[in-house]
Amino acid sequence: MRRIVDAIAAGVLISIGGCVFLACAGDGMKWLGAILFAVALLCICFKGYSLFTGKVGYLVNDHSKDYWHVVITSLIGNAIACCGVGLIIAYAMPHLGATAATICAAKLEQALFSTIVRAILCGVLMYMAVSIYREKGSIAGIFFCVPVFILAGFEHSIANMFYFGAAN
Repeated sequence: MRRIVDAIAAGVLISIGGCVFLACAGDGMKWLGAILFAVALLCICFKGYSLFTGKVGYLVNDHSKDYWHVVITSLIGNAIACCGVGLIIAYAMPHLGATAATICAAKLEQALFSTIVRAILCGVLMYMAVSIYREKGSIAGIFFCVPVFILAGFEHSIANMFYFGAAN
């Protein structure tokens, strides 16, 4: 039960990061939203919550049944939270929903191969951000990797769940 709660908490934090990004992007300050989005991953790392994109990269080292359970539980909890918060935001803050709808329309128009490449590159950056935090005790990876993936237009599967929920 603790794993699913931690995964839901991570999803809520990613949703909050998504909200600040949408607010800044809607005001023409995408770069600021990309930087501030990093606060979500910082809080997730500090609290030890379960974010799918922070866990899945470690499957290379740990193929155990228990770790697969961690990864799948993270994905489910993140999805529940991000989709749920996204739907709530669509109604509570319709201006953010409108920005999300524009972003999601562009995502749906890109080719599948482009989406896969962008997702893999985001995964590399998320793995690096979390591993630098875990192994070096440094938050530098978080504050560089998160804005880079956003500004480069890479696809974060969990954040996208929030954006599509917010886009209704």
